[in-house]
Amino acid sequence: MTQYTAIHLKARPGEAPLGPALFDVKRHGKPEVSDGTFLIKQTYMSLDPAMLGWMSPDRDSYVPPVELGEVMRSSGIGEVIESQHPDYAVGDVVMGMFGWTELALSNGQGVNKLDPTINPEMALSVFALPGLTATQGLYDIGQPKAGETLVVSGAAGSVGAIVGQLAKADGLTVIGVAGGAEKCQWLVDELGFDGAIDYKSDDLGAKLDELAPNGVDVYFENTGGPIQHEVFNRMNAHGRIAVCGMIADYTAREPSPGPNWMNIIKKRLLIQGFTMPDHLHKAPQLLEKLTPYVMNGQIKYRAHVLDGLESAMDGLNLFFTGENRGKLMVKL
Repeated sequence: MTQYTAIHLKARPGEAPLGPALFDVKRHGKPEVSDGTFLIKQTYMSLDPAMLGWMSPDRDSYVPPVELGEVMRSSGIGEVIESQHPDYAVGDVVMGMFGWTELALSNGQGVNKLDPTINPEMALSVFALPGLTATQGLYDIGQPKAGETLVVSGAAGSVGAIVGQLAKADGLTVIGVAGGAEKCQWLVDELGFDGAIDYKSDDLGAKLDELAPNGVDVYFENTGGPIQHEVFNRMNAHGRIAVCGMIADYTAREPSPGPNWMNIIKKRLLIQGFTMPDHLHKAPQLLEKLTPYVMNGQIKYRAHVLDGLESAMDGLNLFFTGENRGKLMVKL
C-alpha cells in the first residue's frame, strides 16, 4: 500500500446537509515510520453521537472542534503493520483515536493494546467508549441501589443498553426509552429490561406512570427531547440524573427549553453532566468494574456494521433517523 484514503471535514453541519457534502475524500502517500513511531492499518472505526458536537464550531466545549480541513475525529481498532517503537510490534492489535482514515501514524500516545482474541465488534461495543461511559455515569453519578427504579433514554444505543443491563444486574427496576417497536421489544425480550417506552408512538407520561408507579430514582439522559420533562416531573426525592447526551438538540437551531428548576429544590435532586475525556485516566478501574458483568454473561450487545470508510459520511444520519441497530461502526 503506497497510498491510503482519509476523509477530511470541509464544512460545518447546518452549512451543508449531514452527509458527504460536509467532507472531502482524499488520497495521501503512505506515512514514513521513523524512530519511536509505528504505522496502524485501521480495521474498525467507531461512529458516535458525540461526533456531531465535534463537527460544530463550538469552542466552549469539553474538547476543541475538528478544524476544517482536518481528518474527521473518531476512535477505532487496527493492526500495527510497521514499527520502530519499542513497545509496539508488527501484528499488535491496538485501539485509539485514529480518525476517518485507513492508515494512522502514532508515537503511542493515547493508544492501547487489545487482546487479539477479543472480537473487535465486542471491543468497540462494550470495552471501548460505550462501556466506559456507561460505567462512569451510572456508578459515579447515578449511584444505583437495589430496589430503585432507573430510566435510561437512548436505551437501545450502545451506552444506554449497557447502563440498563448493569442496573438490572444490580437489582434495579429498569425502564428503557427507545424509538420503534423493534428496539423496545429487544430491550425487554433480549436484554431483560422491565419495560420499554416507544417515544415515537407511546403516550410518554401515561407509559411512565404505568411502568414506574412509584416514581424514578435514577435517570440516565442520552437524548433530551419530550421524555426529559416527563421523567424529571416524576423524580423521587434525592433522585440522581446523569446527563450524558442530548442528541435531540445537537443540530437544533434553538435548544429546547429545559424543565423548571423548582423540582430540583423540592426533590433535592442531583443533576450532573459528564464527558469521558475527564475520566479516561480511570479507564483501568472502570474496566475492572465492568468486566465481571461481561464475563458473567450479564452484558449483551449488538453491532450495526457499515462497510467501507466512505460509508461513515452517510452513516452519521442513522443517529437521527433511529435506523441504527446497536453500536454503530465501520468495517474497513
